Amino acid sequence: MAATTHWQTWNSSPFTIVRKPGKRPGTAILCLSGPFTTRDVYTCLEPLALKKILELETLPGGEPVTENILDLTACPFMDSSGLGIIVTHYVHCKKKGIKVIAAGISPRVMETMKITKVDTILPHCATLEEAESACGASQTAN
Repeated sequence: MAATTHWQTWNSSPFTIVRKPGKRPGTAILCLSGPFTTRDVYTCLEPLALKKILELETLPGGEPVTENILDLTACPFMDSSGLGIIVTHYVHCKKKGIKVIAAGISPRVMETMKITKVDTILPHCATLEEAESACGASQTAN
């Protein structure tokens, strides 16, 4: 039997990240789809492209981003490198005064977050709709 260089095969679509506007001005939703691992991310994106997406620059004619929702509904798996990118993004946003909330975290991804205690620092909701409501509630409370 021949040895294989791939230790795991994913039965899902390739990694993608898409930025969409939220329901309220100043809200950006980053939809992550597919496995969030170093191999999957950097096979699909150049490191500088990912960095640019995660910086949440104001789009032409748009309002500055004040809230960011990470929609993880279609992200079945995340390894430590993917989690590290999320934490780095969270810290970057916090420094800029941007609220970050994760939504739609699968049980497998949540387990990774619990093991590393990231679930205690990164606010999260069960669904994208709940996350948008939570962002709106914080806006009206301020």
